[in-house]
Amino acid sequence: MFIFGGRFGSRRLGDFWVLDTDIWQWSELTSFGDLPSPRDFSAASAIGNQKIVMYGGWDGKKWLSDVYVLDTISLEWMELSVTGSLPPPRCGHTATMVEKRLLVYGGRGGGGPIMSDLWALKGLIEEENETPGWTQLKLPGQAPSPRCGHTVTSGGHYLLLFGGHGTGGWLSRYDIYYNDCIVLDRLSAQWKRLPIGNEPPAARAYHSLSHIGSRYLLFGGFDGKLTYGDIWWLVPEEDPIAKWFIEPPPKNLPHKGMAVANDNIQSAFKESQREDDAITELQRRLGVSVSLSGPGLQIIDESDDKEFIELGSKLIGEKVSNNEQGLVSQTIEVLRGHWRNSTPSSIPLKELGPLLRDYQRLVTRHHLANNGSDFQHIESWLSGKEAHKFYHLNNVSQLRMDDIPKLLAEYKKLLPE
Repeated sequence: MFIFGGRFGSRRLGDFWVLDTDIWQWSELTSFGDLPSPRDFSAASAIGNQKIVMYGGWDGKKWLSDVYVLDTISLEWMELSVTGSLPPPRCGHTATMVEKRLLVYGGRGGGGPIMSDLWALKGLIEEENETPGWTQLKLPGQAPSPRCGHTVTSGGHYLLLFGGHGTGGWLSRYDIYYNDCIVLDRLSAQWKRLPIGNEPPAARAYHSLSHIGSRYLLFGGFDGKLTYGDIWWLVPEEDPIAKWFIEPPPKNLPHKGMAVANDNIQSAFKESQREDDAITELQRRLGVSVSLSGPGLQIIDESDDKEFIELGSKLIGEKVSNNEQGLVSQTIEVLRGHWRNSTPSSIPLKELGPLLRDYQRLVTRHHLANNGSDFQHIESWLSGKEAHKFYHLNNVSQLRMDDIPKLLAEYKKLLPE
């Protein structure tokens, strides 16, 4: 994941960073070529698997309408020379790559007006040999009102626009924040209002909305007063999650997740076995193993924990099978030594599942060593204890990020000297 620019206090940034999602580590990059000026509220989109296009923004003095293309392999920026009519300079817009075109919608322009225009940029695909040029699109249907800070997310034949910040009034202006869903149907080339079956999230802007499988995942935002930290799914009517929300969830929960919704979502996930399940897709992208097979806690031996053994195999640089007992023992020892020397910030997310299961194995053996073979009484043994608080977790999805330091500290105490 690449990040360019932004703002720190009143200072616009022009730094360039990448997040390696294999090891979850940030690195600042040195790029070259036509370097973009520092800016915030620009918008960018991926062109295939190798390039990124960035448009517009605000540099603290003026609104921008420039286009830059980054080659993520060579780290070279190139300013795109565009002929013909240009969109008015803007910030707070969206830029969404749809096949061979970049679609730009809305934003705040020079002098402060909030816009509702839609533009398409061609000439971004080298193989097409097209001269770069902008075209303003005026589509029929129920078009969105002018706004900035919204999201436009591509999903199949549709582009889904959600939320944003606009203004109202005539003699005196006032802020409006939206929570409407508007679809741009690419087949019919028109705007459509998306009917929602229950009460939507609170109105907001500057949130994120991601397309995962057949669902859309909404996080955070700002409504002029409150900063939100809640998470919502937008799902089709037939989705297993949908039936859990007969009653509308509470509104206006800044800085907190939707606790009621989260419990229901976990139950719905257990019922959903579809191949295109959104969580499966999210796990694949993150490289995180999450088991939702059932409510009971199952403690399995190290040699039967396939993910645990595979992780250790990578550390020793040799493939290990169950019938190689000596090599299995070495793998276990090396992996536990790796975690003994790890810090919470150095552990990749994909290692948390094996780490949690090994923690539960060690707690179980600690109990049996101190209390004999009466495994049934482990619940009462753990009751009221501050230690071993993660023993009852069914899977790593129940861990919070601030639990990781505590889990690792407890795990290290359980390791044999």
